[in-house]
Amino acid sequence: MITSEKIFKRISKILNSQLFGVLATQGSKYPYTSLVGIANTSNYSELIFATPRGSRKYQNLTKSTHVSILVDTRLNEISDIMEAEALTALGSAIEVPEQQWKDCANVFLSKHPNLKEFIETPQCSLVKITVDKYILVDHFQNVTEIDVK
Repeated sequence: MITSEKIFKRISKILNSQLFGVLATQGSKYPYTSLVGIANTSNYSELIFATPRGSRKYQNLTKSTHVSILVDTRLNEISDIMEAEALTALGSAIEVPEQQWKDCANVFLSKHPNLKEFIETPQCSLVKITVDKYILVDHFQNVTEIDVK
């Protein structure tokens, strides 16, 4: 039997080992996807990414906060069909409030120290996703869902 603890260990391993995820926001007509650098809080209930305020993803977030983000372990090899894991996080995204900015910036920079200058520019926004649910897919079609809240 797979316990929540085992699932969260796998989620932890994926989130801690991967630098990037594919963010899906709702565009005016179609969903819009973007590659973003991600970092996670210690309890995995929040994910953080940075984006320019002039970007399409930021504009989409001002209209709808509902997002999903896909993080995976693929190596672009045939073996990925059975060995790669894909983790989808479903939740709501908001710009990090000023009073939380320093803490969230530290979380983000611990994983992406090379983006320090970028996140400190006035046009950059740190965005926090509050995760409601994770969906983990492994062995091609084994699907496990876990509510975070």
